[in-house]
Amino acid sequence: MRVLHRIAWIGLTLVGAFMVFAVVSDLRSDHSAGIPNDHTGTFKKLTGQSFAQLHQSASGVTHYVTRLEVGYALHELTFALLFLAVVLVPLRQAQRWAWWACWAIMVANVGYLVTFGIEDSTIVARSLIAVIAVPVFLVLAAPFVFSPNKPAARAKLGVAATSTN
Repeated sequence: MRVLHRIAWIGLTLVGAFMVFAVVSDLRSDHSAGIPNDHTGTFKKLTGQSFAQLHQSASGVTHYVTRLEVGYALHELTFALLFLAVVLVPLRQAQRWAWWACWAIMVANVGYLVTFGIEDSTIVARSLIAVIAVPVFLVLAAPFVFSPNKPAARAKLGVAATSTN
């Protein structure tokens, strides 16, 4: 049971790191090209033209889109960092509230899949990583998190027995 919890904890940490990496990549693309590289296909499908073409004809619109993309990326970064904070400390300590809180990131993950991913196969593939991995790892962690023998299990992890759930 402890091994599954550790596998889940490491897996969720890697998913969180992947989300942070994706945001950093998006912000770099926003700075250099005005739009994240993986959003260009969706942009073209929805507008009928490339971002560069629109920039030539309506630069004010593209500046607005870039600002929206940056704001969106900062929101994503906030969720990813909060997710990592919950995974790295309280979930590692098998606190039940942390297990439940980790499910909240699925709103963003599924939302990204159905808004951006529906238009672009590259985004579908990338977004499915988190959409599939987070529930799988949380299910793996559940037996340990909800174990009736948790005080003994926590002692083995070096966590204070007075931790609350």
